[in-house]
Amino acid sequence: MGKNVLIISTSPRKNSNSESLATAFAEGALSAGNTVEQISLRGKTINFCIGCLTCVKTLRCVISDDTEPIRQKMLHADVIVFATPIYYYEMSGQMKTLLDRSNPLYKSDYAFRDIYLLSAAADDGPEVPERAITGLGGWIECFDKARFAGSVFMGGVDAPGENPQHPALEEAYRMGRSV
Repeated sequence: MGKNVLIISTSPRKNSNSESLATAFAEGALSAGNTVEQISLRGKTINFCIGCLTCVKTLRCVISDDTEPIRQKMLHADVIVFATPIYYYEMSGQMKTLLDRSNPLYKSDYAFRDIYLLSAAADDGPEVPERAITGLGGWIECFDKARFAGSVFMGGVDAPGENPQHPALEEAYRMGRSV
């Protein structure tokens, strides 16, 4: 039986390189018999957490925006994949805001176990995604049943769709197949 895979693309740019990685991962996961849903934060209204902690008691956020439907999908996914551009050697602000707003999941009976990170940046040094991985790791640390399952980095790309033959796309496809 396949897994329920949720891929969240956090880039504000249409057809971004991180979104290309997400698509490759999705194709791999689908080919292995999994159920896959891809969503994009582009155009969504996701407000900052206000730190009231009401969600810890109610498992719901007091802020009404586009976050709740995404959080419900996260709650029921077996696998969550985040795809982000790397800005100033860190995950996108959109991704960080979503992680902060997913606090109601903390005490819930969440299904997710494996968390992946797909990232892209203009700089191609192997150290470039490290801070984003560490930041996501801090979020994962709060969920006892979840683990960081892997990452793929596409370096040396800037404009959307700049390198359709980048080897990271094949790596993302293979990682998706192995879910």
